[in-house]
Order: sequence, then structure tokens, then C-alpha cells
Amino acid sequence: MALQTRPMEPDITSSVFKADPYPFYAHLRRNFPVQRVTLPDKRTAWLVTRYDDVSTVLKDPRFAKDKSNVLTREQLPWVPAFFAPLEQNMLDRDPPDHTRLRLLVQKAFTPRLVEQMRPRIETLTSDLLDAVAHRGSMELIHDYALPLPTTVIAEMLGIPGGDRHKFHRWSNRILTLTSSRWGALLSIPSVWSFIRYIRRLIRLRRTDPQDDLLSALVAAEESGQHLDEDELLAMVFLLLLAGHETTVNLIGNGMLALLQHRDQLEKLRANPALVETAVEELLRYTSPVETATERYTREEVTIADTTIPRGQLVLAVIASANRDERQFPDADALDITREPNRHLAFGQGIHFCLGAPLARLEGQIAINTLLSRMKSLELAVPASSLRWRPGLVLRGLRSLPVQFAK
Repeated sequence: MALQTRPMEPDITSSVFKADPYPFYAHLRRNFPVQRVTLPDKRTAWLVTRYDDVSTVLKDPRFAKDKSNVLTREQLPWVPAFFAPLEQNMLDRDPPDHTRLRLLVQKAFTPRLVEQMRPRIETLTSDLLDAVAHRGSMELIHDYALPLPTTVIAEMLGIPGGDRHKFHRWSNRILTLTSSRWGALLSIPSVWSFIRYIRRLIRLRRTDPQDDLLSALVAAEESGQHLDEDELLAMVFLLLLAGHETTVNLIGNGMLALLQHRDQLEKLRANPALVETAVEELLRYTSPVETATERYTREEVTIADTTIPRGQLVLAVIASANRDERQFPDADALDITREPNRHLAFGQGIHFCLGAPLARLEGQIAINTLLSRMKSLELAVPASSLRWRPGLVLRGLRSLPVQFAK
């Protein structure tokens, strides 16, 4: 039997790696399905890359989300004191706290209520395209993919429309810088500004409640449903961050994939009814969330014949699982009619993405509207020149210049 060469360890947070991480993950799946790596901030992490194993990590209670449930006080990483409230968000909590927090917001994201947003999302997409139609070109991220979900989540929470670019600028800096120790320090001003902004909004809603999700969360805190001040701050922070970042990547990455696979683009343009399966395939193929958020082993765990000690950071690589040949025939091919398509783009288990119905609807409307309105749509620059945002969890483009017939 030939010896397998252990892969050189790339910086999985770098923009260069983000451009095409799939060959590295394919090598890991074949030869080292559980791989120990060192992150830029010098932490050790274990990458889990096969579909079945990723699914296990996402659902198995032996993997904790709250590191304080696993690590000793001495082992916990240092964070600035004013960062601490943000760690009270439901994404980083285990039951029963996670259950309590999720119950407070999940009713706002049910498929029935999200479907009621369809007319507003359709209006927004049309307005955004009207604004650029006369130019014959646009930067698809900043002109379209970004303002759509940021406007939607801002309106849901009751945030003034003019402020939406502020919180994206802050979140972009936070997400791209916190993958290293130096980056974490550089992100402090953005985190500080974000926290001050949310606290100011909370104070406004206490004195002047409106018909919005933020007012409902403030009322929940005050009516004794156990949402304390820090949890309220963390909840709004998480909803603003998660409520637009992943959808920006879905639309941007998805359109790039279609532009690089013209047969699939034209198939969807000719039959817009395929948009539901198309978006599911784009979620699988482009994985807007590349790596699931952090989990920690509560005990020694063996996966794929590799034993991970207790208290270790484990990263379930969704982008790798979604290209696993054992689960998806012809996994590296884009097929907008693929069924079944049990991708893991929204996670699994109790932390399954709360906003999945909204992200799906925004993606479906955004992509179909763009294809129907903009004829002869194509990249305005070589694909090799596109730059990707660095970071650990997400995978998305910095910009996507396109051109079309006026």
C-alpha cells in the first residue's frame, strides 16, 4: 500500500485559500478525514471533513458550543471585558440556555411568516436593479447582494435604513480579523462601535417601542422571560451579523457559480420554476458558510479512527461535507436539478440555522430577478482576479463586477 503524504498545512483563513479550498478538502476526505491544524491565532483545531462525520459533530451532544462548559478558567482564551456579553448569544450556548434563547426569536423566522415578506423582497430587488440598469454594469456584491439582506434584517429589527452600511462595515471587519490574535486586537474598535450602537437602540426601544423584532425582544426581557441585558445585546448582535452575511455570500457565490456554468444559468433562465432546487444546489456547491462555528469535545471522542482528546476545538467543515463523493454523486459538478440534495449548508441539529427560510427566499428572488432582468449577464473581469474575504467561518467574495445589456 502506498504511503499517503500528509498535506502541507495552508492558512485556511486566508483569501488565497478561500479562492479554491476544495482540492485540499478532497485530499483530507480521502486520506486524513480528521486533521489537526494550527490556526493563525496559534490555537490547535481538528478539521472534520467527511459528510457523515460532519453531521455527527453538528448533532452530537459530546461536542459543546459553550467553551466554558468544557475548559477550565485557566484554559479559556483571554477576551477584552466588553466582548464578554457577546458570548451570551444563542449560537455559543448549550441547552438549556440555548433552548430558552432560541424560543424567544424562532417564531419570527417561521416559513409562514417569512413567506409574507415576499412582496417586500421582490420590491427591493427590483428597486436595486432599477438603480443600475442604465449603466450596463454593476458591482454585484455592493450594488445588489449586500443591500438586499441588510435592508430586510434592518427592517425586521426596526433599525433605520440609513444605518445598514454601518453594521455591515463593522461585521465585515469583525469576521475577517478575529482569526488571528493581532486581528482580534484590530477588531476591537469595530466591536466597541457595534456594541455601543446596539445598546443605544435598546434604550430607544425601552422608551419608544415600535412594531418590530427589537421591541419584542426588549419586551420579552422586561416581562420576565429570562432574557437579561447581556443576552439581549448578544441576540441583536447575532441577528444583525447572521441575518445578512450568509445571504450576501449565497447570492454572490451562487451567481459566480452560474456565470461559470453557462449551461446551468441558461437552464434556470429558461425555466425559473427550477429556482428552489437551484438555490439548494448553490448552497451545496458554494457553501456560504465554509466551516461550522466552534465546538469543543466534552470527552475523548473517536472519529474516523482518530481520537480527539477532551477539551479540543473541533471545526466541522461544511464546504467539504457538501462535496463528499460518498453522499453526492458527481459532487464537484453543478447541477441545479439535483435531487435529493441533503446538503449541510444550514447545519444540523439544535443549532440548525434559524434564518434558513429567509435566506432561501432572498436567494431565490434575488437570483431569478437578476436573470430575468439582466440579459447577456457576464463577468466583467477574469474570474482569476476576483478576491475573496479572509476569515475562518464564512466564504464570500469581496466584489463581483458584472456587465449586461442595457
